[in-house]
Amino acid sequence: MLQRSPWLDVMLTLVILALLAALVWRVGEIESITATGAVQVVDGDSLVLNGMRLRLQGIDAPELGQTCEREGKVFDCGRAARAKLRELIGGGHVECSGWQRDKYERLLSSCTSRTVELNREMVLSGWAVAYGEFAAQEQAARLAKRGLWQGQFEQPQQWRRMRGALAEAPHDMWLTIMGLFAAMTGNWKGG
Repeated sequence: MLQRSPWLDVMLTLVILALLAALVWRVGEIESITATGAVQVVDGDSLVLNGMRLRLQGIDAPELGQTCEREGKVFDCGRAARAKLRELIGGGHVECSGWQRDKYERLLSSCTSRTVELNREMVLSGWAVAYGEFAAQEQAARLAKRGLWQGQFEQPQQWRRMRGALAEAPHDMWLTIMGLFAAMTGNWKGG
């Protein structure tokens, strides 16, 4: 059996620490984008703010035209999700911030209107599902049978996939790590 040198362990530790220090230094250079103003609500998880296309990070809402079932009746749950997001905004100004982009070049954002955290509230109200974040809020909505959870629906990602749309990665820790890599190298577009 080969015996490892303690110096090798020390050298590996120093290399790892140097790489981590370089990563932390580069992360500090990543520019977060913040925008405030009136918005156009595109659908239950997408906005246009000051001409910038945004996607609410960590959630996934039904697409416009997506139907769901409640009490034996079919309804356009995509339009219902958009209506809920409009209601939460209430015609007021929205403040959004983020630094990653999705594969459609939309800024993945956390947004608030007045004191309402829009990402969180869309999931808590049941009109969006957790998509990398907000699992506890989804569970609460499911148990209370709010929004989509009052009936039956197809997960938005599955609905898009069945209609030929490209798959999108959930907005989770892996996407964040890859986003950091992208910000440092400038060549990765996201999931």
